[in-house]
Amino acid sequence: MKRILIVDDDVAVTNYFMVFLAQTSLYETVIENDSRKVIESLSRKSFDLILLDMDMPNVNGMDILSEMKEKNINIPVIILTGVNDVDLAVKSMKLGAFDYVIKPVDDDKLLEVIDDALEHSFLDRSIKQLPRELSRKELVNKDAFDCLLTSDPEMIRLFHQAERLAGSDLTLFIWGESGTGKETLARAIHNASPRRDKVFVAVEANSFTQEQFPVSFFGHAQSWSKTREEKSGFLEEANGGTLFLNNIEYLDFPMQARLKRVIQKNEYYLESSARIRKADVRIIVASTKDLAAPELEESFSRDLLYHLMITSIGIPPLRERPDDILFLASHFLEEETRRTGKKIEGFSDECYVLLKRYSYPNNVQELMTIVATAAAREKGSRITVESLPPILNGEGKVVDVTETAEFELRKLDEVIEDQVKKTLDYFDGNREKAAGKLGISLEKINQIIKRKGLID
Repeated sequence: MKRILIVDDDVAVTNYFMVFLAQTSLYETVIENDSRKVIESLSRKSFDLILLDMDMPNVNGMDILSEMKEKNINIPVIILTGVNDVDLAVKSMKLGAFDYVIKPVDDDKLLEVIDDALEHSFLDRSIKQLPRELSRKELVNKDAFDCLLTSDPEMIRLFHQAERLAGSDLTLFIWGESGTGKETLARAIHNASPRRDKVFVAVEANSFTQEQFPVSFFGHAQSWSKTREEKSGFLEEANGGTLFLNNIEYLDFPMQARLKRVIQKNEYYLESSARIRKADVRIIVASTKDLAAPELEESFSRDLLYHLMITSIGIPPLRERPDDILFLASHFLEEETRRTGKKIEGFSDECYVLLKRYSYPNNVQELMTIVATAAAREKGSRITVESLPPILNGEGKVVDVTETAEFELRKLDEVIEDQVKKTLDYFDGNREKAAGKLGISLEKINQIIKRKGLID
């Protein structure tokens, strides 16, 4: 049975929570009406969770959170507050609070938040207890992570963390630079989850205008005159499964507020409708940006940010995984030779040096393009420095641009067109999804399709 410490100077409030929680038969409760004694109580007894009032005499909730952080007391805290003050909520979550609820408290909502807080605490402890040395063989759902290639120990440890999080329905935030594989990781988490047999829907927030996105995401209701039929959105499409929302920083404030409602209450409403609908979906969001950066303070809700940061996972950039550079380069070359039939056995030693030295601002996707381009240019049995794109040819290596520019552009176009075709095939010809996945505009993908006749 979980033990909960209830802290509030109002005896009537603490007695109510004590009786209400006792009726669930799930929790043992301890009451503390004197906020000055809270830290002492925490040192004498162990608790699984704290319900903490914010506005109290002598020592307020913020003071207690600050002291808990200073003393490294890691117990999930749910803030109880009588005012809907976003700034106060953000400050409390910065200090480590899991969530906050507005008084008077809805009983069902409180039980949901308590359940989420205890689940998050359990996951956090289990992740921290993972051994330093782990292998792919120890993954329970090995097949789910086969799509993520790596030889880096920290990446394999990340897979184990992701697998622990896969069993939960808590909203997950994946952060990492462009091309690190955020969507691929999200799909692996879905495939390792109890929702694996349901749909996985990937949405690129930057593929829509701010006016288009709410309708596409939530759907719209039938018009009163029935001249417009009801249309389902991505949330309905993902019902029962997982919805992956990438580039979340592109959402405007109204959309952020509506997304937060989905995350907190599992409910939403269609455009042009006031009827609430329930959402049975696990939401995974992602961004390439540091959402806590000062420059995003005026465009991204601090309240939503700290809700997302509670359960988050970061993918390190390729430049921080030097062993993966050569491992992945060899894999991509193998794929290219299999696809094209060219007999290329590997890379020259000079190539390995240049490949390992480059910073890869677009990470794994960029490495894949570099290898494909080099394989297209190479005429021998091993990739040489001369076949690498000019951006990698430095440190005493001179490339005659006048001789190679036209050939390079033609081959690079072929690589791009081939990637567009593969992506269109993957999304069953859906141009918007393919454009979002590739990070190019819908206009650009239409030009390539028209020029090459990629779709009948």
